[in-house]
Amino acid sequence: MQEKINLIRSEILEKIDSFDSSRALYEFRKLFLDNKEGKISLLMKGLKDVPKEDRPAAGKSINELKNWALSLFEEYDARIHKLELEKKIAGEAVDVTEPAVKRRAGALHPNTMVQNELIDIFSAMGFEIYEGSEIETDYYNFTALNTPEDHPARDMQDTFYLSPGFLLRTQTSAGQIHVMEKSRPPIKILSPGKVFRSDDDATHSPMFSQMEGLVVDRGISLCDLQGMLDLFSEKIFGQGVKTRLRPSYFPFTEPSVEVDVSCFECGGKGCKLCKGTGWIEVLGAGVVNRHVLENCGIDPDEYTGFAFGMGVERIAMLKYGINNIKVLFESDTRFAEQFRD
Repeated sequence: MQEKINLIRSEILEKIDSFDSSRALYEFRKLFLDNKEGKISLLMKGLKDVPKEDRPAAGKSINELKNWALSLFEEYDARIHKLELEKKIAGEAVDVTEPAVKRRAGALHPNTMVQNELIDIFSAMGFEIYEGSEIETDYYNFTALNTPEDHPARDMQDTFYLSPGFLLRTQTSAGQIHVMEKSRPPIKILSPGKVFRSDDDATHSPMFSQMEGLVVDRGISLCDLQGMLDLFSEKIFGQGVKTRLRPSYFPFTEPSVEVDVSCFECGGKGCKLCKGTGWIEVLGAGVVNRHVLENCGIDPDEYTGFAFGMGVERIAMLKYGINNIKVLFESDTRFAEQFRD
């Protein structure tokens, strides 16, 4: 038994100086002092094999070894912990005399800036904000907007269908139907959001932002639409900008118009931006079709309304002189920094 005790003592002394982390020392300590499998604990269990008259002396020697080992391990553990703490403090030291790291200030994306500006303009006119779902049913996106299944107007928009009855909305006009179904006139809402169409070139993107407006009340006419658009154009493009309406076609409005603004770059004289015409097309609008009102349970003989829709990216491109819509989606922070207020 004494020989085993001496071997354990020698093994501990031989290896204890080789550890430089408290974790490694702890694992080494378990080899000897673990209550179940430790070498010293196993010595204690082996006392039953020692002759009865030798057990007291053997037990005393084992206890002395255990107390010695505990004391030694605690001493080394305290020493290693102290070294680890000093190393950690040295690693976390901060030189307060060093110049601070400069952080680049962020900037709002031009799309975000234009959308916020549009919301502010129309909110000041009394419009409430409604944000619909990007996934719509065929009924709300087309049928309720006077575009039945066999209507040729569906060919005007290449749609991303998720299933026969569900799709990614091609226009935020679907929000108008939801609002008119749940609310009674007077209604005055602005519906901003992402829309999706299978279209991709320098001025079109498969995903873009649209802002749709709707007003329904008694006595609403095309003249009310014109007056609102005049105010909107001056607010977004500058004082003195005029609007004009050109006949067009949308299934959910009748009459329908394309809305142009006088060129804010050349003052209407003709330039590259307006392609020499003095006018720039900015959005589509019109008087809400009777069938759309009827689909929502609103009496078209008592109420009328107007609706308009614009692409936020188009407004941003015109306002900031951007000639390719793709740069709006490249996530280049250097691009956004150019538009910092």
